[in-house]
Amino acid sequence: MAVNYNEKSVKTLAPLEHVRLRPGMYIGRLGDGSHVDDGIYILLKEIIDNSIDEFIMGAGSRVIVTCLDGKVTVRDYGRGIPLGKLVDCVSVMNTGAKYDSEAFQFSVGLNGVGTKAVNALSEYFTVTSYQNGKFASATFEKGVQKGKTKTGTTNEPNGTYTEFIPDHDPTLFGDYSFNEEFIEERLWNYAYLNTGITFDYNRKIIKSKQGLMDLLQKKVDTDGLYPIIYYKSNRVEFAFTHTNSYGESYFSYVNGQHTSDGGTHLAAFKEGVLKGINEYFKKSWNSPEIRDGICSAISVKVENPIFESQTKNKLGNNEIRSWVVSEVKEGVIDFLMKNTDIASQLQNKIATNEKIHKEESAVRNGAREMAKRVSINIPKLKDCRYHLNSYPKAHEEEARNSMIFLTEGDSASGTINKARNPQTQAVFSLRGKPFNVYGKSRKAIYENQELYNIMVATGLENGDFDNLRYSKVIIATDADVDGYHIRNLLMTYFLTFFEELITSGRLFILETPLFRVRNKQVITYCYSEKERDAAIKQIRGAEVTRFKGLGEISPSEFGQFIGDDIRLSPVTIASMSEVRKKMEFYMGNNTPERREYIMQNLVMEDIV
Repeated sequence: MAVNYNEKSVKTLAPLEHVRLRPGMYIGRLGDGSHVDDGIYILLKEIIDNSIDEFIMGAGSRVIVTCLDGKVTVRDYGRGIPLGKLVDCVSVMNTGAKYDSEAFQFSVGLNGVGTKAVNALSEYFTVTSYQNGKFASATFEKGVQKGKTKTGTTNEPNGTYTEFIPDHDPTLFGDYSFNEEFIEERLWNYAYLNTGITFDYNRKIIKSKQGLMDLLQKKVDTDGLYPIIYYKSNRVEFAFTHTNSYGESYFSYVNGQHTSDGGTHLAAFKEGVLKGINEYFKKSWNSPEIRDGICSAISVKVENPIFESQTKNKLGNNEIRSWVVSEVKEGVIDFLMKNTDIASQLQNKIATNEKIHKEESAVRNGAREMAKRVSINIPKLKDCRYHLNSYPKAHEEEARNSMIFLTEGDSASGTINKARNPQTQAVFSLRGKPFNVYGKSRKAIYENQELYNIMVATGLENGDFDNLRYSKVIIATDADVDGYHIRNLLMTYFLTFFEELITSGRLFILETPLFRVRNKQVITYCYSEKERDAAIKQIRGAEVTRFKGLGEISPSEFGQFIGDDIRLSPVTIASMSEVRKKMEFYMGNNTPERREYIMQNLVMEDIV
């Protein structure tokens, strides 16, 4: 039956109502706090960004942050929001001082949305501004002001105090909880990028003296082959060293914003490093010889940043390329001229890379020829239509949502293949357990057909991350001993040879339900025993099914677990040194130590 479409069908929403109706447009995702990019952390980020902007403009070097029982407070000592515009700045779209390049020269939040989104998506939001002995304060609930704006005199120093509680509405954040480690990590990144600022977080002091050098030192720990090469100016800061690992790792930032997808500044940085090293050594090395094993961080300040999405993950300003390349090149040359001992160690690493690449060349060519003889297409790959590195402009969103599932066996891959969206979701079926590459050279990939096919399928064959074919690489295994072992083998493979996949936030574990609890009226899927027990109490006459593997879930059910509500756990790295120690213990040739650990930690269950 046709539905009437007339003037009554056209609705006009107040701006903050639209934020609540379409929160994903403003904060990227919702979530319950279990993922580092869940919406509740984005709300905190938006408030702190304002404090950082104040610091950048020379006002306020201390920020007090608390997060207790779901309530967040942020107190900075900047200039304070102009008292007469307090309400407008937190509730009226496209209102703010960041459009004034003199008041805010290097701001990330130029869309006039950030604080308004926090206000709209909070069940309670209050903001107080202190300026020159006076204050103004306003309180809101779900974006609607409650009561009148309070004003008066005060002894408080200048600055802004914000307090909010993210909305527990089931359509928004629901039953969320803050992860303290996620918040600390975010604040440390702010500190690394803004030397001189101090964060007081739940009475813990977070401060960096050496900026990106501190950040990189934390990442590489003792794995660096030589002291960190470091440079800083008003517009550019960078740091890099090499490790004995394969691949490349980059941490890139624009105006303090982490650009996980890189962009023009990162491409220019890579070019500048290549030109600087070649010019200093009077060589013509190719980029793989120089960049293999590199771990680096780059931060630039851009007056009018153009990001390719609302979440600001990738910079698109082409006009910055020339000056970033030039400054990075000169910075590298200057450092190496002043530190010839470090230059010598860098040269040794490049020479090692050259030797390894020559050894790999013959093996690589043989693997390619073998792959061509087997099939033009990659066996066991059910590909999708749109890819991250190749798509029509009209389908940019689909390409950015592209993903590949690495599954164990034909049973699981068959289920996913029937339930997937063939436009954006690809499936690669593994033949049992992959080869353990820990301690092996990169030749192992070319000598193992399955590992080689994974590399080709993901677009990482040439070691150039720009050719990555999928936005997300997802390990999808059963939640049992064999499944966990396969997870570890695949993570070891990517951590060993394609570290940038992890540091850029593109490797994930698929979370699927362990239990189905239902009666004739209700079906609930549970991801833990705790959720199962709670569901049993709520559902009368419940029937409980334990899913032993992905293949046991019907495609009609499985579709919802890889659709809009897909649950993914990111594979993250705090320190590569610590990761390598864990890989050595769990995946290395230390069977006696591992057996002793298992025997000491084995839990015996009575079998009835």
